[in-house]
Amino acid sequence: MSKRGQIRRHLGTLNDIGGIMGAMKNISLMETHKLARFLAHQHRVLANIEVAAADFLAHHPEIRHQSTIATAEVVVAIGSQRGFCGDFNQSLVQTMRRHWQPSPGQPASLVVVGRRLAAKLGREPRICASFDGPSIAEEVEMVLERLMDALGELQARQGGSGLLSIAVFAHREGESEVSVRHLLPAPSVAPSAPRFAYPPLLNVAPTNFFTELARHYLWAQMHDVFYGSLMAENRRRLQHMEGAMQRMDEKAGELQRKYNLLRQEEITEEIEVIMLSNDALQRSRRTRTDAMAG
Repeated sequence: MSKRGQIRRHLGTLNDIGGIMGAMKNISLMETHKLARFLAHQHRVLANIEVAAADFLAHHPEIRHQSTIATAEVVVAIGSQRGFCGDFNQSLVQTMRRHWQPSPGQPASLVVVGRRLAAKLGREPRICASFDGPSIAEEVEMVLERLMDALGELQARQGGSGLLSIAVFAHREGESEVSVRHLLPAPSVAPSAPRFAYPPLLNVAPTNFFTELARHYLWAQMHDVFYGSLMAENRRRLQHMEGAMQRMDEKAGELQRKYNLLRQEEITEEIEVIMLSNDALQRSRRTRTDAMAG
Protein backbone atom coordinates (compact mmCIF):
# COMPACT_ATOMS: atom_id res chain seq x y z
CA MET A 1 0.00 0.00 0.00
CA SER A 2 1.28 3.46 -0.91
CA LYS A 3 1.96 6.05 1.77
CA ARG A 4 -1.04 8.06 0.59
CA GLY A 5 -3.23 4.98 0.96
CA GLN A 6 -1.98 4.46 4.50
CA ILE A 7 -2.81 8.04 5.38
CA ARG A 8 -6.27 7.69 3.84
CA ARG A 9 -6.92 4.58 5.94
CA HIS A 10 -5.64 6.37 9.07
CA LEU A 11 -8.00 9.28 8.36
CA GLY A 12 -10.91 6.87 8.05
CA THR A 13 -10.05 5.31 11.40
CA LEU A 14 -9.86 8.75 13.05
CA ASN A 15 -13.27 9.65 11.62
CA ASP A 16 -14.78 6.45 13.02
CA ILE A 17 -13.26 7.08 16.46
CA GLY A 18 -14.46 10.68 16.33
CA GLY A 19 -18.00 9.50 15.68
CA ILE A 20 -17.90 7.14 18.67
CA MET A 21 -16.43 9.81 20.95
CA GLY A 22 -19.02 12.31 19.77
CA ALA A 23 -21.79 9.88 20.71
CA MET A 24 -20.21 9.31 24.15
CA LYS A 25 -19.95 13.06 24.65
CA ASN A 26 -23.64 13.53 23.82
CA ILE A 27 -24.63 10.78 26.27
CA SER A 28 -22.61 12.44 29.05
CA LEU A 29 -24.19 15.80 28.21
CA MET A 30 -27.70 14.37 28.47
CA GLU A 31 -26.77 12.64 31.72
CA THR A 32 -25.62 15.93 33.28
CA HIS A 33 -28.96 17.58 32.45
CA LYS A 34 -30.84 14.68 34.05
CA LEU A 35 -28.61 14.63 37.13
CA ALA A 36 -29.04 18.37 37.60
CA ARG A 37 -32.77 17.80 38.14
CA PHE A 38 -32.17 14.86 40.48
CA LEU A 39 -29.68 16.85 42.56
CA ALA A 40 -31.97 19.84 42.93
CA HIS A 41 -34.72 17.55 44.27
CA GLN A 42 -32.28 15.74 46.56
CA HIS A 43 -31.00 19.01 48.04
CA ARG A 44 -34.58 19.93 48.97
CA VAL A 45 -35.14 16.54 50.62
CA LEU A 46 -31.98 16.89 52.70
CA ALA A 47 -32.88 20.43 53.74
CA ASN A 48 -36.32 19.29 54.97
CA ILE A 49 -34.84 16.41 56.98
CA GLU A 50 -32.26 18.72 58.56
CA VAL A 51 -34.97 21.18 59.56
CA ALA A 52 -37.00 18.36 61.16
CA ALA A 53 -33.87 17.08 62.95
CA ALA A 54 -33.05 20.56 64.25
CA ASP A 55 -36.57 20.98 65.65
CA PHE A 56 -36.41 17.56 67.31
CA LEU A 57 -32.89 17.93 68.77
CA ALA A 58 -33.67 21.39 70.12
CA HIS A 59 -36.08 19.68 72.55
CA HIS A 60 -34.12 16.43 72.97
CA PRO A 61 -30.44 17.41 73.24
CA GLU A 62 -29.64 14.15 75.06
CA ILE A 63 -30.27 12.23 71.83
CA ARG A 64 -27.52 14.22 70.10
CA HIS A 65 -25.01 13.15 72.75
CA GLN A 66 -25.92 9.48 72.34
CA SER A 67 -25.74 9.66 68.55
CA THR A 68 -22.15 10.87 68.51
CA ILE A 69 -20.77 7.65 70.01
CA ALA A 70 -19.50 5.33 67.24
CA THR A 71 -17.96 1.91 67.76
CA ALA A 72 -16.54 1.31 64.26
CA GLU A 73 -15.31 3.42 61.35
CA VAL A 74 -16.23 2.71 57.73
CA VAL A 75 -14.84 4.59 54.75
CA VAL A 76 -16.76 4.51 51.47
CA ALA A 77 -14.85 5.50 48.33
CA ILE A 78 -16.97 6.24 45.24
CA GLY A 79 -15.14 6.13 41.92
CA SER A 80 -16.20 5.57 38.34
CA GLN A 81 -17.47 2.46 36.65
CA ARG A 82 -16.38 3.61 33.18
CA GLY A 83 -13.24 5.24 31.86
CA PHE A 84 -12.54 8.31 29.71
CA CYS A 85 -12.82 10.66 32.70
CA GLY A 86 -9.21 11.82 33.13
CA ASP A 87 -7.72 11.61 36.63
CA PHE A 88 -11.11 11.14 38.29
CA ASN A 89 -10.11 7.94 40.10
CA GLN A 90 -6.44 8.77 40.57
CA SER A 91 -7.29 11.97 42.46
CA LEU A 92 -9.55 9.92 44.77
CA VAL A 93 -6.72 7.52 45.57
CA GLN A 94 -4.29 10.37 46.24
CA THR A 95 -6.75 12.19 48.54
CA MET A 96 -7.47 9.03 50.51
CA ARG A 97 -3.78 8.33 51.04
CA ARG A 98 -3.21 11.90 52.24
CA HIS A 99 -6.18 12.28 54.60
CA TRP A 100 -7.35 8.86 55.67
CA GLN A 101 -5.78 7.54 58.87
CA PRO A 102 -7.78 5.03 60.94
CA SER A 103 -8.39 6.00 64.56
CA PRO A 104 -6.27 4.23 67.19
CA GLY A 105 -8.00 1.10 68.41
CA GLN A 106 -10.63 1.35 65.64
CA PRO A 107 -9.30 -0.26 62.46
CA ALA A 108 -11.23 1.22 59.56
CA SER A 109 -12.95 -0.79 56.87
CA LEU A 110 -12.96 0.38 53.26
CA VAL A 111 -15.89 -0.12 50.88
CA VAL A 112 -15.01 0.60 47.24
CA VAL A 113 -17.67 1.47 44.67
CA GLY A 114 -16.67 1.55 41.01
CA ARG A 115 -14.62 -0.91 38.95
CA ARG A 116 -12.06 1.66 37.79
CA LEU A 117 -11.35 2.86 41.33
CA ALA A 118 -11.00 -0.72 42.57
CA ALA A 119 -8.40 -1.34 39.86
CA LYS A 120 -6.48 1.77 41.01
CA LEU A 121 -6.47 0.67 44.65
CA GLY A 122 -5.28 -2.82 43.76
CA ARG A 123 -4.66 -5.04 46.79
CA GLU A 124 -5.38 -2.43 49.47
CA PRO A 125 -5.55 -4.58 52.65
CA ARG A 126 -8.31 -2.50 54.28
CA ILE A 127 -10.85 -3.23 51.50
CA CYS A 128 -13.69 -5.29 52.98
CA ALA A 129 -16.17 -4.94 50.10
CA SER A 130 -15.96 -3.88 46.46
CA PHE A 131 -18.63 -3.79 43.77
CA ASP A 132 -19.58 -2.08 40.53
CA GLY A 133 -20.80 1.51 40.64
CA PRO A 134 -23.55 3.23 38.66
CA SER A 135 -23.00 4.33 35.07
CA ILE A 136 -26.25 6.27 34.81
CA ALA A 137 -28.61 7.86 37.32
CA GLU A 138 -31.15 5.02 37.08
CA GLU A 139 -28.57 2.56 38.44
CA VAL A 140 -27.95 4.52 41.66
CA GLU A 141 -30.83 2.85 43.53
CA MET A 142 -29.54 -0.66 42.81
CA VAL A 143 -25.97 0.22 43.85
CA LEU A 144 -27.23 1.89 47.03
CA GLU A 145 -29.09 -1.26 48.02
CA ARG A 146 -25.85 -3.25 47.69
CA LEU A 147 -23.98 -0.62 49.68
CA MET A 148 -26.54 -0.62 52.49
CA ASP A 149 -26.39 -4.42 52.61
CA ALA A 150 -22.60 -4.22 52.93
CA LEU A 151 -22.88 -1.65 55.72
CA GLY A 152 -25.45 -3.85 57.47
CA GLU A 153 -23.03 -6.79 57.33
CA LEU A 154 -20.26 -4.64 58.81
CA GLN A 155 -22.54 -3.54 61.63
CA ALA A 156 -23.50 -7.16 62.27
CA ARG A 157 -19.83 -7.98 62.75
CA GLN A 158 -19.81 -5.39 65.54
CA GLY A 159 -22.56 -7.29 67.31
CA GLY A 160 -25.44 -5.37 65.73
CA SER A 161 -25.68 -2.85 68.55
CA GLY A 162 -22.76 -0.57 67.69
CA LEU A 163 -23.08 2.62 65.67
CA LEU A 164 -21.00 2.93 62.52
CA SER A 165 -19.06 6.08 61.71
CA ILE A 166 -19.32 6.48 57.93
CA ALA A 167 -17.08 8.81 55.94
CA VAL A 168 -17.39 9.09 52.15
CA PHE A 169 -14.61 10.07 49.76
CA ALA A 170 -16.18 11.24 46.51
CA HIS A 171 -16.20 14.00 43.93
CA ARG A 172 -18.95 16.59 44.27
CA GLU A 173 -20.75 18.70 41.73
CA GLY A 174 -19.10 22.04 41.08
CA GLU A 175 -15.96 21.22 43.12
CA SER A 176 -12.55 20.49 41.65
CA GLU A 177 -11.21 18.69 44.71
CA VAL A 178 -12.32 15.40 46.25
CA SER A 179 -14.51 15.97 49.31
CA VAL A 180 -14.86 13.99 52.52
CA ARG A 181 -18.38 13.80 53.95
CA HIS A 182 -19.19 12.28 57.33
CA LEU A 183 -22.65 10.75 57.01
CA LEU A 184 -22.86 9.00 60.35
CA PRO A 185 -23.44 9.78 63.16
CA ALA A 186 -26.35 11.71 61.63
CA PRO A 187 -28.15 13.99 61.22
CA SER A 188 -25.41 16.47 62.03
CA VAL A 189 -27.06 19.84 62.62
CA ALA A 190 -25.78 22.89 64.45
CA PRO A 191 -27.30 23.51 67.93
CA SER A 192 -30.01 26.15 67.83
CA ALA A 193 -32.73 27.60 70.00
CA PRO A 194 -36.16 25.89 69.70
CA ARG A 195 -38.39 27.43 67.05
CA PHE A 196 -41.46 26.19 68.88
CA ALA A 197 -42.38 26.41 72.55
CA TYR A 198 -43.44 22.77 72.82
CA PRO A 199 -41.63 19.62 71.68
CA PRO A 200 -43.00 17.69 68.68
CA LEU A 201 -45.71 15.14 69.42
CA LEU A 202 -44.38 11.65 68.78
CA ASN A 203 -46.11 8.29 68.48
CA VAL A 204 -42.85 6.45 69.28
CA ALA A 205 -40.06 6.87 71.79
CA PRO A 206 -37.70 9.78 71.00
CA THR A 207 -34.75 7.41 70.58
CA ASN A 208 -36.67 5.24 68.09
CA PHE A 209 -37.83 8.32 66.22
CA PHE A 210 -34.30 9.65 65.86
CA THR A 211 -33.01 6.23 64.77
CA GLU A 212 -35.55 6.14 61.93
CA LEU A 213 -34.87 9.78 61.06
CA ALA A 214 -31.13 9.02 60.89
CA ARG A 215 -31.84 6.07 58.59
CA HIS A 216 -33.86 8.26 56.22
CA TYR A 217 -31.19 10.94 56.39
CA LEU A 218 -28.45 8.45 55.53
CA TRP A 219 -30.47 7.16 52.58
CA ALA A 220 -31.05 10.70 51.29
CA GLN A 221 -27.40 11.64 51.86
CA MET A 222 -26.23 8.59 49.93
CA HIS A 223 -28.43 9.53 46.99
CA ASP A 224 -27.01 13.04 47.08
CA VAL A 225 -23.43 11.72 47.22
CA PHE A 226 -23.90 9.31 44.31
CA TYR A 227 -25.73 11.81 42.12
CA GLY A 228 -23.04 14.41 42.84
CA SER A 229 -20.27 11.93 42.02
CA LEU A 230 -21.96 10.94 38.76
CA MET A 231 -22.40 14.60 37.86
CA ALA A 232 -18.70 15.32 38.50
CA GLU A 233 -17.72 12.18 36.56
CA ASN A 234 -19.77 13.12 33.50
CA ARG A 235 -18.49 16.68 33.54
CA ARG A 236 -14.94 15.38 33.78
CA ARG A 237 -15.72 13.00 30.90
CA LEU A 238 -17.06 15.89 28.83
CA GLN A 239 -13.85 17.86 29.38
CA HIS A 240 -11.75 14.79 28.59
CA MET A 241 -13.73 14.08 25.42
CA GLU A 242 -13.55 17.67 24.22
CA GLY A 243 -9.77 17.72 24.70
CA ALA A 244 -9.35 14.35 22.99
CA MET A 245 -11.58 15.35 20.08
CA GLN A 246 -9.69 18.61 19.65
CA ARG A 247 -6.37 16.76 19.54
CA MET A 248 -7.83 14.25 17.12
CA ASP A 249 -9.10 17.04 14.85
CA GLU A 250 -5.62 18.56 14.87
CA LYS A 251 -4.11 15.18 14.01
CA ALA A 252 -6.66 14.65 11.24
CA GLY A 253 -5.91 18.11 9.84
CA GLU A 254 -2.18 17.35 9.83
CA LEU A 255 -2.77 14.03 8.07
CA GLN A 256 -5.06 15.70 5.55
CA ARG A 257 -2.33 18.21 4.71
CA LYS A 258 0.17 15.39 4.26
CA TYR A 259 -2.34 13.54 2.10
CA ASN A 260 -2.87 16.63 -0.10
CA LEU A 261 0.88 17.17 -0.37
CA LEU A 262 1.48 13.59 -1.44
CA ARG A 263 -1.36 13.85 -3.95
CA GLN A 264 0.18 17.03 -5.38
CA GLU A 265 3.54 15.28 -5.67
CA GLU A 266 1.91 12.35 -7.47
CA ILE A 267 0.11 14.71 -9.85
CA THR A 268 3.39 16.54 -10.51
CA GLU A 269 5.12 13.24 -11.23
CA GLU A 270 2.30 12.21 -13.57
CA ILE A 271 2.59 15.52 -15.45
CA GLU A 272 6.35 15.09 -15.72
CA VAL A 273 5.90 11.55 -17.05
CA ILE A 274 3.36 12.81 -19.58
CA MET A 275 5.67 15.64 -20.69
CA LEU A 276 8.68 13.31 -20.98
CA SER A 277 6.59 10.86 -22.97
CA ASN A 278 5.43 13.66 -25.24
CA ASP A 279 9.02 14.84 -25.78
CA ALA A 280 10.11 11.31 -26.61
CA LEU A 281 7.20 10.94 -29.04
CA GLN A 282 8.05 14.23 -30.74
CA ARG A 283 11.70 13.19 -31.11
CA SER A 284 10.63 9.83 -32.51
CA ARG A 285 8.40 11.55 -35.06
CA ARG A 286 11.17 13.95 -36.11
CA THR A 287 13.56 11.05 -36.50
CA ARG A 288 11.15 9.19 -38.76
CA THR A 289 10.44 12.36 -40.77
CA ASP A 290 14.18 12.99 -41.28
CA ALA A 291 14.73 9.40 -42.31
CA MET A 292 11.94 9.58 -44.92
CA ALA A 293 13.21 12.90 -46.24
CA GLY A 294 16.73 11.46 -46.61
